[in-house]
Amino acid sequence: MTRGIALVRPPSDRLAEGIVTYIQRTPVDLALARRQHDAYRDALSTAGWTVREVEPAPAHPDSVFVEDTVVIFEGLAVLTRPGPAERRAEVDGTAAAVRDLGLDVVRIVEPGTLDGGDVLQTGSTLYVGSGGRTNVDGIEQLGRYLAKRGGTVVPVRLTGVLHLKSAVTALPDGTLLALPDRIDTSVLPAVHAVDEEAGCHVVPLGDDQLLIAASAPLTAAWLSSLGWSPVVVDISEYEKLEGCVTCMNVLVPA
Repeated sequence: MTRGIALVRPPSDRLAEGIVTYIQRTPVDLALARRQHDAYRDALSTAGWTVREVEPAPAHPDSVFVEDTVVIFEGLAVLTRPGPAERRAEVDGTAAAVRDLGLDVVRIVEPGTLDGGDVLQTGSTLYVGSGGRTNVDGIEQLGRYLAKRGGTVVPVRLTGVLHLKSAVTALPDGTLLALPDRIDTSVLPAVHAVDEEAGCHVVPLGDDQLLIAASAPLTAAWLSSLGWSPVVVDISEYEKLEGCVTCMNVLVPA
């Protein structure tokens, strides 16, 4: 039985032109990136998710980072309004995909901005990064939408990092893996600091499985020692664009 739908979007031919903010631009191998994306999709499928492709957006270099275009909570799809204006047209394809899934759909509107990569859900609480791509108005709109379905939104101030989930993600038991110097930890439960930057990027795939990047081998080994089952994928070409394992999927549980 499938665990649900995993929305993905193929990389654009213009991937190498994607936005970089906090790192130096380096060359991207598009052919390798496509192979890595295929392997990423295979990992989701092997873990029990039905992979469904969002309509490609070849004119948009960052469109592979589909997570930024929607937030899913309790049958509701909140279409975002990404911080960079040049990314906002990416949302239309995602809108069609979530409507096809039968989800209720609402939208963040001007002057709000919200990137899905800034939203970390643990139970009914959603921590939302503030200070980068997402603004106060966007957070307030999200909070009003989710409150109607029992969700609570908690803003988290960011420092020198693209998205909240660039600096912290959660294990299925609620443990937070973080780079504590990049976020305001005072509003979070206790966090476990990791030494590898990619070590704070995990995607729970169900049961004990955790998607994690090949660039965090020490963290993967530590998680394995705790009884988790790391599903390791190489996303080196996406990391050159400040991407991580969370960015390239939207999971819609069955």
